[in-house]
Amino acid sequence: QRQMCIRDRDRSLRKYKKAAGLLAVSLVISMCSGCVMDREKSSESQAGETANLTDEDTEIKKAAKQDINEVHLRDKDTLYENDDETSVVTMYLTVSRGNVSENTDHSWKEINNYSVYDYDAMGVERYQAAALLQVGDGDGPQQGAVGYGETAPNATVQVRGQTSSENTQKNYKIELKKNKGTWRGQRTINLNKHMGEGMRFRNKLAYDLMKKIPQMLSLRTQFVHLYVKDNTDGTSDSFADYGLYTQVEQLNKTGMKAHGLDSNGQLYKINSFEFYRYEDVIKKEDDADYDQKKFEEYLEIKGNSDHSKLIEMLDTVNDYSIPIDEILNQYFDTENITYWMAYQILTGNVDTQNRNTYIYSPLNSDTWYFISWDNDGSFMRTEYQIRQFADQGSWESGISNYWGNVLFQRCLKSQTFRDKLNDAILDLKENYLTEDRLATMIESYKSVVKSYAYSMPDQMNEPLTEAQYDQVSAAIPGEVETNYQLYLESLEKPMPFYIGVPVIEDNKLKLAWDVSYDFDAEDITYTVEVAKDYLFQDVIYRSENQPLPEMAMDVPEAGQYFVRVRAGNKSGYTQDAFDYYVTDSGKNYGMKCFYVTEDNQIEEDTYDEK
Repeated sequence: QRQMCIRDRDRSLRKYKKAAGLLAVSLVISMCSGCVMDREKSSESQAGETANLTDEDTEIKKAAKQDINEVHLRDKDTLYENDDETSVVTMYLTVSRGNVSENTDHSWKEINNYSVYDYDAMGVERYQAAALLQVGDGDGPQQGAVGYGETAPNATVQVRGQTSSENTQKNYKIELKKNKGTWRGQRTINLNKHMGEGMRFRNKLAYDLMKKIPQMLSLRTQFVHLYVKDNTDGTSDSFADYGLYTQVEQLNKTGMKAHGLDSNGQLYKINSFEFYRYEDVIKKEDDADYDQKKFEEYLEIKGNSDHSKLIEMLDTVNDYSIPIDEILNQYFDTENITYWMAYQILTGNVDTQNRNTYIYSPLNSDTWYFISWDNDGSFMRTEYQIRQFADQGSWESGISNYWGNVLFQRCLKSQTFRDKLNDAILDLKENYLTEDRLATMIESYKSVVKSYAYSMPDQMNEPLTEAQYDQVSAAIPGEVETNYQLYLESLEKPMPFYIGVPVIEDNKLKLAWDVSYDFDAEDITYTVEVAKDYLFQDVIYRSENQPLPEMAMDVPEAGQYFVRVRAGNKSGYTQDAFDYYVTDSGKNYGMKCFYVTEDNQIEEDTYDEK
């Protein structure tokens, strides 16, 4: 642009000099003829021409300076130019015992025996083992690839993930040592089994879809066939087939640089966080009682560890005296949030209310951006129905899924925000998540992945039959429309709310719950039931059309009970409470379990959701 401005300036100057020369000749002729009038006319004419040249030819137009907080997040498209989305890379991992100082003096059996919850209970860091990673194809390591010709460990390996760490087939994090090169520019290699979903390609499908959406940032992915040789027990001399994995690029400082982000900026992986202030934990690093482990239970630190900007944003988000539209203008990019939320809604990736995403802010900007992470829960509605597992139902559809997050709730109360969200949903639905595009992509993944899913060792934990696999893959493209209709319906429903822990006062069992909310400001009433079973077949109390969020009943005899509350508006739409009770068949929505003890005390069921 600067070069263009210089060329335009030089061109204008040349025109101006030529005009000045004509003016001098004209003046000489006029003076010699003694015609004052002609001279005056000539002067006026040339002056006008000079003025016009100045206005039209010499003016350099400059765009207004863009506010740093108005910069939209954009991915680096060149990263994906050579992607072969259905290719399979073979990795060979030789595992051996390391040393105590690096926490790698562990057997492969130990690595695979413990979940993240076991480590928390033991109060120790996740066990690692030394590893030699070699990359190649089905015939073995390839010359020029990572680890070729090496015999000494070049990496460490450990189990990765949270809930997935309890699965029989583990996910792995392989970390190449600093002086041992990189694989596709990456030292951290995440290998995900995705044992909980039958397709085994949903995460890759999601990231590949995002690559084409300008308003979203994707990550590089690769199908990987993993072989492991266990040298930690001293007996293995061959590689065991560990089946198919999906490698997902790690979004750390290296990943930030690769995608054109500011590696000096703040980056947090949300583990469990609803954007409440949490003053007792979310503190600056130099505070005397700062506890990083507790901090990272909410937000895992992946970038700059100066939390001042984060705290300032949270203080503002939780200050209800400041309008949310002002907060969005100052601290967020509305385009980014609306497209991020629209994508999750349309793909049915519901486990994103308070986790499974990153937030990022460049160093010299107040703006925070959302970046997707962990998308294997996408497009699961048909599969859950076939497996007769209750999930992604009730309030987990549409915008009500985000109502428990203080930031998202405040955003959704803004009509301006909802209008922009609706525009983003329609754009994605009509241009990027079409049935034809999804059907084509799914068929290509299926042609590669299905043979692994029904071969050893993956077939041992495949939750679908081959016929069901085909049925689900054929149904996925239609789930976008289903999710869209559920989104439209969610706009008409009251919003979900929490049920309080019952109390016994004045020989009465008192129940209370939060007030629901209706976008159309319709009157809301509540239906309250108390039963001895979660199926509500043995109901001991029921009250309909409750106008207030509370009630009282006689204290029942000692035992286990369930309270269920539903909100309804004048249009006839109903909504469950946020609370749910989990059984082997999934979630039972809108209820809270509690116990009445022999001495008339209340004990809450403390189900720990993982």
